[in-house]
Amino acid sequence: MSGGRGPGNRAGTAAGPAPGPHTSAGDGAPAVLAAVAAGGALGATARHGIALAWPTPPGGFPWAVLAVNTAGCALIGVLLVLVGERGRGHRLARPFLGTGALGGFTTYSAHALDTVRLLERGQVPAALACLAGTFAAALGAVWAATAATRALTAERPGAPR
Repeated sequence: MSGGRGPGNRAGTAAGPAPGPHTSAGDGAPAVLAAVAAGGALGATARHGIALAWPTPPGGFPWAVLAVNTAGCALIGVLLVLVGERGRGHRLARPFLGTGALGGFTTYSAHALDTVRLLERGQVPAALACLAGTFAAALGAVWAATAATRALTAERPGAPR
């Protein structure tokens, strides 16, 4: 079987592999790593700041984590369209903003821990709401932000470039 081109298989050139979301040594990996680290520091700091400003009261629902995850998913939808589909932004925009900032900002681990804590306190309806609500809000946010960004950035016939 040959290594032909398909929808998910971008062929490389004599100069090296085709560009993709991940890099290997020798193709700018230190810059990508620095971008991810810097973005992650900013995203995690922002999440921590929100958690301090909007703490979950004892026995309460983790609204801050739900809001952070929903907002982060909406932003990743915008990023997907602008950088991934429209090709806008610097080559380090995706690692800095996507993997770094939004990866550090959103938190599945805190979501899972909050769900377990609700279950341990016997708050099964709240735990199920946390589990299903976060999933639904996150998916809905990505979908809505992606659709809105595509609509807002679509080329219009006759519009100036």
